[in-house]
Amino acid sequence: MARTRRHPSARRSTAAALALLSGAAAAVLAPPPQPAHAAPPGAKDVTAELFQWRYDSVARECKTTLGPAGYGYVEVSPATEHIQGGQWWTSYQPVSYRIAGRLGDRAAFKHMVDACHAAGVKVVADAVINQMSAGSGTGTGGSSYTKYDYPGIYQRQDMDDCTERITDYRDRWNVQHCELVDLADLDTGEPYVRSRIAAYLNDLLSLGVDGFRIDAAKHMAAEDLAAIKKQLKDPSVYWKQEAIYGEGEAVSPTEYLGNGDVQEFRYGRDLKRVFQNEKLAYLKNFGEGWAYLPSGKSGVFVDNWDTERNGSTLSYKDGADYTLANVFMLAWPYGAPDVHSGYEFSVNDDGPPNGGEVRACWQDRWKCQHNWPEIRAMVGFRNATRGAAVTDWWDNGNDAIAFGRGNKGYAVVNHEGSPLTRTFQTSLPAGAYCDVQSRKPVTVGADGRFTATLAPNTALALHVGARTCG
Repeated sequence: MARTRRHPSARRSTAAALALLSGAAAAVLAPPPQPAHAAPPGAKDVTAELFQWRYDSVARECKTTLGPAGYGYVEVSPATEHIQGGQWWTSYQPVSYRIAGRLGDRAAFKHMVDACHAAGVKVVADAVINQMSAGSGTGTGGSSYTKYDYPGIYQRQDMDDCTERITDYRDRWNVQHCELVDLADLDTGEPYVRSRIAAYLNDLLSLGVDGFRIDAAKHMAAEDLAAIKKQLKDPSVYWKQEAIYGEGEAVSPTEYLGNGDVQEFRYGRDLKRVFQNEKLAYLKNFGEGWAYLPSGKSGVFVDNWDTERNGSTLSYKDGADYTLANVFMLAWPYGAPDVHSGYEFSVNDDGPPNGGEVRACWQDRWKCQHNWPEIRAMVGFRNATRGAAVTDWWDNGNDAIAFGRGNKGYAVVNHEGSPLTRTFQTSLPAGAYCDVQSRKPVTVGADGRFTATLAPNTALALHVGARTCG
């Protein structure tokens, strides 16, 4: 089968092409894909992104925190054998598809999936399928490898045509054929590579995984990812793609919407600018009104492990800006939110404390943002207000805003440097409520109004699922 994507100067040997013929035929005969999920299925769409947590630590956290708080999903770091080293990014240089990495083995992964399911939490696996390693050596599971040669999986003919580093994001071929920071780039246009990737993802599905975050999606053609997804046991499995928007770039995130959700990186970048340098009043039409991707197909976040390190978004180092931005994200109905939960770092390469073992939150440099009281409380708010439109918007023209979610909830964010006292108009039913931010009672009158005072850099949130503070 001819590859229309291949650079004109590139040629593959006849023998190699014939060896892949049966795979090509299978791809042609594959059934059409089922419609992609527009958002995580079910009533709970908040994902806790437990970055570099060992799988046994994730299992415990699902039971003790994520399930009780109402998180619908947990996203776990890549489950592959990878290069050795203490840096976090070693997880993103696979050398085989065995589950034999720093974070745990196959048995630990399966136990984690089962434990999370028992707690009512679904599992999203971060899938590294664009690339392999940048060098040679012995992997975390004992596999020997050299760049471009991974015994039992891939050889040089399975790699893409360009062996130079990506240099020009305005050139589609350069972005999707050359190497991301010198990592061996898989030729996802070839049937064998597609089928081998699909076999890995199907193995994770057999262990109970509920969805995938596709790392470095923009470095693979959308049609390549669609062809891989067709070969999955469940072609409609939840699928969230990392396709970073860049002004003037050749590859657009919109190209990937047919496959599933796409992470909207402009969301976190713009929240940083608004919370630090502009006015919260500007957020009145935040989302599609800012020319973002459709809400029902967008994955959003205040930060992730890349953006907290490169400074393009807020991070745990930004204090109230960061906390309130997460509160706003969970109260606002645009997109499906990821709450990043990582660890303190002093240099960008810093790997996880204790090799990923989380003995307790807020110890050993683990930040556990998903369990910060202000953030955890808003997961219940989001679940209770699901499907309700924004109503009763108010702002002071600057950094104090308030808005309702129909007759299901009401949120206030005071990012001013002074207290805010006001009578707020809501669409909530009259009666007693608990402000899930302060854990103090609030009474809404028959006219839908209540009066409250908020200290500087705090929030208030009422919803119909929290009528008392008991």
